Amino acid sequence: MTSHAVRRAPRSARRTRRVLLQAVGVVALVGFALFPAYWMISSGLDLRAAQRGGSLLPLEPSLDNFAYVLGKAGFAHYLKNSAIVALVTVAISSLVALFAAVAVARFRFRFRTAVLMMILVAQMVPLEALVIPLFLQARSMAMLNSLLGLSIVYLAFSLPFAVWQLRGFVAAVPVEVEEAAYVDGCGWGQMFWRILFPLVAPGLVATSVFSFITAWNEFIFALTFLQDQDKYTVAIGLQKFFGENTADWGPIMAASTLLTLPVVVFFLLIQRHMVSGLSAGAVKG
Repeated sequence: MTSHAVRRAPRSARRTRRVLLQAVGVVALVGFALFPAYWMISSGLDLRAAQRGGSLLPLEPSLDNFAYVLGKAGFAHYLKNSAIVALVTVAISSLVALFAAVAVARFRFRFRTAVLMMILVAQMVPLEALVIPLFLQARSMAMLNSLLGLSIVYLAFSLPFAVWQLRGFVAAVPVEVEEAAYVDGCGWGQMFWRILFPLVAPGLVATSVFSFITAWNEFIFALTFLQDQDKYTVAIGLQKFFGENTADWGPIMAASTLLTLPVVVFFLLIQRHMVSGLSAGAVKG
């Protein structure tokens, strides 16, 4: 009995040590990932962040930086512009990508493989290489300095990934499900909205996240296409707080926090559907 207890003691100690090491590793990883966000929020709440170049702990906690950013600095208007651009991009890209994915996954037509290859090639092109061509094209179409023109550009960037991702979800739906709907008397439109759309909706949610982040955080094209300050998005508005030789770190961190919050809230609202959608899309396609 005693020897058995002696043998169990080292095993229990090793298990406890392993659990403790895993817990320390998880805490360290989470702390490393969240520390920049904590520093950003803490500096945004510190009135003396500009003199200290940031703040680990706010010595004078206040919401004055946020009030200044949203009020006098006009950041609330930039948030509205970014929200308009992002929502238009997500809505149109999701709808167009869904129909395009159904077309390439279900229908057999000429140059189908070529279309898929073109989608991949379009996704591989660096965005910076397209600034001048798209600028000239937008100028010829009188769409410069327009939120609609900027939304169309973001739409072109979001569609290749969305079509390719949604194609896997559509292909994962058995054709027999659609045929059963036809047997029950459904037309193509009824089958699409009542049968196919609910099954691929998690994939649509997953692709909408990437479209939203692309439209919300993009800077180069927004800076190139927009000239009027009333049309600025949050990515351009953030640079207003940087001077030639100085930086107002309090408002910068407050504005960065406000820029981050919509993405976090959007992700938290749909993260359950996004995880299930990504795992479902990995099964087939």
